[in-house]
Amino acid sequence: MTIQHNEYFDGAVQSLGTTSDGASVTLGVMAPGAYHFSTGAPERMTVVFGAFTITLDGQEPARFAAGAAADIPGDSGFDVSVEEPTGYLCEYL
Repeated sequence: MTIQHNEYFDGAVQSLGTTSDGASVTLGVMAPGAYHFSTGAPERMTVVFGAFTITLDGQEPARFAAGAAADIPGDSGFDVSVEEPTGYLCEYL
């Protein structure tokens, strides 16, 4: 097993990722702020603690609190707004 450290937005978003049995996942944290991400594959982002608001390109914002999951389409972009430190699990579908 290999663990990869990812850092985005000058360290404001960081995650550890791995692949096991063909499934790729990352577990990360986001500092308060606003971020834009692009996807290749579809992914599911589950809030572990805290909350975030996701705006998929061309859609209305939706808020997700601890335990809730957002499904993000592949080959798309989305904005994330974070008001408090937030932990997340990202599963690449």
